[in-house]
Amino acid sequence: MLKQVYHSQAIQAWERRWFSQKNSSFGLMQQAAWQMTQYIIQCLQYKKLVPRIAVWCGQGNNAGDGYLVAAYLASAGYDVEIFAAVPGESADLHSAIQYAQRQHIKIHNSFDVPEYFNSHIDALFGIGLNRILDEEWQKIIYSLNQKTGLKISIDMPSGLQANTGKPLPCAVKADHTCTLLALKAGLYTGQGKEFSGQVQLLSLIPVDDELEPIASLCPKQIQLPKRQASGHKGSYGHVLVVGGHADMGGAVIMAAEAAFAAGAGKVTVVCDSKHHSPILARSPNIMLKDIHDFSKDSICEILNQVDAVCFGMGLGRDNWADQQFQQWFPELKQAKQLEVVLDADALWFLAAANARLDTHFYATPHPGEAAKLLGVKVSEVEADRIAAIHQLKQKYQGQWVLKGAGSLILSQQLWICTEGNAGMGTGGMGDVLSGMIAALKAQFHDNIHLHEIISLHAQAGDMLAQSGERGLQAQHMPQAIYQVVNR
Repeated sequence: MLKQVYHSQAIQAWERRWFSQKNSSFGLMQQAAWQMTQYIIQCLQYKKLVPRIAVWCGQGNNAGDGYLVAAYLASAGYDVEIFAAVPGESADLHSAIQYAQRQHIKIHNSFDVPEYFNSHIDALFGIGLNRILDEEWQKIIYSLNQKTGLKISIDMPSGLQANTGKPLPCAVKADHTCTLLALKAGLYTGQGKEFSGQVQLLSLIPVDDELEPIASLCPKQIQLPKRQASGHKGSYGHVLVVGGHADMGGAVIMAAEAAFAAGAGKVTVVCDSKHHSPILARSPNIMLKDIHDFSKDSICEILNQVDAVCFGMGLGRDNWADQQFQQWFPELKQAKQLEVVLDADALWFLAAANARLDTHFYATPHPGEAAKLLGVKVSEVEADRIAAIHQLKQKYQGQWVLKGAGSLILSQQLWICTEGNAGMGTGGMGDVLSGMIAALKAQFHDNIHLHEIISLHAQAGDMLAQSGERGLQAQHMPQAIYQVVNR
């Protein structure tokens, strides 16, 4: 079953519809706090702590959840104190405060939390936060982050924008986030993964017909078809890798080796001939052609012999590279039977060409390349990655991957990849991904989806990172790819 992700405004509207049906808002707050308390108790027991719990409460209804959680924890026998801002005017919040007071919980009107507290519940802000926090709130969040011990956020890590994963400008770094009603995109993309820790969903109320998701989380279980005993190298796709400027030969090698690791039957690299000997020394199964030997006719001829092309790795951005783009790209657009991956320098020239892509094109920019394609700053892309990938598709068509933490995939719908790790932020990892996409599309075409390939790539990276994220290198990926495509 797919996990759906929703916009905060859609969740708030859904909640209002629930209340309009005479359901109690305070009753829902109690239900949410009770279920959160059970989850928090599980976390405390797993950590085998003798907990002293500080509950950090803000001014809105998210703070109301915090007061009630504190009350329920106290009634379960836990040592709890509340550290709180001056509360807002919400009737539900004041009911929650009164409930906590009846449990004789000590409530401090400050955030001077002593160091002997070893567990912290973050109930400062909820999903409605859209403003940059002032200096005083930033100091409070910084103070919480400096505390040792277990940290659990209610609904969202306070300070994290619910839809973009952007800190405003800082956010609580939680070990766990107990999110309410529905999953929010900001927990999974942008910087969200840095802050949200392990996410636990408490759905609480039934989904109604008006609630529309903005994305789905990529599935983690991907089963590729078993190979038939009668298959041969011609049965499993021929991948063409085009790039390899005279000064940059490594990218095409990594793309080609990844294509073979993902199961391609044949792989041909078209690059500057000075790289041919090193390529053969590493991978003698790769076929090679000199990029300088190609004319329009010979490009058409080789495109008729292959099933998928990845174009742009190590192409460069000088006049020679521009000429190569102008020579190859029109023929790729005409070859309707091909699966075409555009990455790296091909995206740089695509931005200048401002061309429209067909559905068989897969473009895989990182945020810097996305910014170039959209004519904006990288910070604007990262401020709202979901908006950026929709703008890319609207401007260029085709299918898109916006790489980075919580990679986004936009084909017929939006997907968010929750796998992968920080160790994958290293040179050549995008070249490996391009080779994987080309190889799996060459083998399965419409029987495998782009978001599934991104998940397999991320899983291969996670397999490598089991020994540690630091120092993970793209050239180590083929063995991990081999394993994930054979599970």
